[in-house]
Amino acid sequence: MRIPSIVCEVCGRPLPGLVKKEGESPLCPACQQKIYTFDRARSFAVYADAVVRAILLLKFEQIEPLGVWFSERLAEMVNADGDRLSADVVVPVPLHREREKERGYNQAALLSKPLAKKLRLPHKAVLLMRTRARPDKQVLSLEEHWESVRGAFATRPGSQVDNLRVLLVDDVLTTGATLDACARALREAGAKSVIGLTVARAVRNPLPDAREW
Repeated sequence: MRIPSIVCEVCGRPLPGLVKKEGESPLCPACQQKIYTFDRARSFAVYADAVVRAILLLKFEQIEPLGVWFSERLAEMVNADGDRLSADVVVPVPLHREREKERGYNQAALLSKPLAKKLRLPHKAVLLMRTRARPDKQVLSLEEHWESVRGAFATRPGSQVDNLRVLLVDDVLTTGATLDACARALREAGAKSVIGLTVARAVRNPLPDAREW
């Protein structure tokens, strides 16, 4: 299912039942608290049903044509949204080196590389790195998920980030914690803005202490 038209202006979380008034920029509870470091995040579809199966194929089976198809949908979103999603460089959310060595590829790069080509932007897969591995535990609580990525990303020494508008690409936005941690590292290195772009997003409350809409 495609993400509906009325979403949080910052994180892109669907806001069902909300009637948007002209000139209004609705915010979800998390973004009212100014939780996120990224400027904006948008997703193509809700993380459910066939989309879940497609993401699993992309993540564990390296189905590159699927990555290309999703990148086309993401490119359509960027082009339709005009200046609000404009960027200078496309960067995939990195895996930890051990995880990427084990898997043999980074599924986010299966999306970001063809997306950069479609948008005619530089693709900088080495600009950002994950310095701490994800915990071995398969299912993390909201608190554990946020804690697992806090300070877990950094720009590579010598990378040129100053004043860049970064389009940060991943497969799924679950809580926004990963995009937030990456954006924090990029902004601390001098990035002008960070826009998150994912194939899918969970629609659940992203924070353990945020009140529901």
